[in-house]
Amino acid sequence: MTGNLLDLVRRYADAHADHFGAAPTPIPGMAAIRAIQTDELQVAVNKPLVAILLQGRKRVSMGADSFEFGPGESLLISADVPTVSQIIQASPAAPYYSLVLELDPALVRELSVEIAAIPDGDDSPVRIEPTDEDVSDAALRLMRLLDRPAALPMLGKQLLREIHFWLLTGKHGTAIRRLGITDSHAQRVARAVSMIRQYYARPIRVEELAAAAGMSTSSFHQHFREITTLSPLQFQKHLRLIEARRRMLADGMSISSTAFAVGYESVQQFTPNMAVCLVAPQHATCGIQR
Repeated sequence: MTGNLLDLVRRYADAHADHFGAAPTPIPGMAAIRAIQTDELQVAVNKPLVAILLQGRKRVSMGADSFEFGPGESLLISADVPTVSQIIQASPAAPYYSLVLELDPALVRELSVEIAAIPDGDDSPVRIEPTDEDVSDAALRLMRLLDRPAALPMLGKQLLREIHFWLLTGKHGTAIRRLGITDSHAQRVARAVSMIRQYYARPIRVEELAAAAGMSTSSFHQHFREITTLSPLQFQKHLRLIEARRRMLADGMSISSTAFAVGYESVQQFTPNMAVCLVAPQHATCGIQR
């Protein structure tokens, strides 16, 4: 089953991958990833997602924890946490391929109510597990729909629901279920994270974020750091530097234009941080502690 999925992901990614190797699909939150060489360390604050690795190898770090995974394994990120990643096995003859799907909290919430029991397990926000065969099979059928766009609006939703069902009832269930618990700390912090993502380029007061999360300022600080591993200010700074790096490398923007575009008040304030993050994104200045 994995081999067939690899064929479909390879064909789609080879035809649609952008400068960074990402090939978004018409399916919301799903993309095929391709790389023909090992790369530098990449810093990101991913939304909750599952990544099915089909060819090549990758290393992902969160704080002091480091994970390496390859074909037949999947990466689960079940919270908005900063990670440092690096593709460590890829070549023109054997590119790196993976299929990434962002998790839908609304689907998780709906399914969590309907599923009688979810197996207990590790609720770590970043973990590696063997790819579940049912997940792989549903992903294969979802990729096949890309060649049948008329069927995608109807059948695509069913298959996304099926993938979430298998993830919830599998080894990842405990960690994923937190995304769907109404009014949980994770849900409240997610509302604040969404606000930071939307308004990362403007000053945001912690009181605004706490109000969005429906928490006191002190409680918000505590739970935000517990879930994301960063303070709200570090989280916003992290997003700014990631976007600045993208604009400079992909769009060729100047340092001064980039600084003001991502919310810095002066080039002097921005330049030292950006210089470090361009050459060493794992550095603490970028918001990551390895």
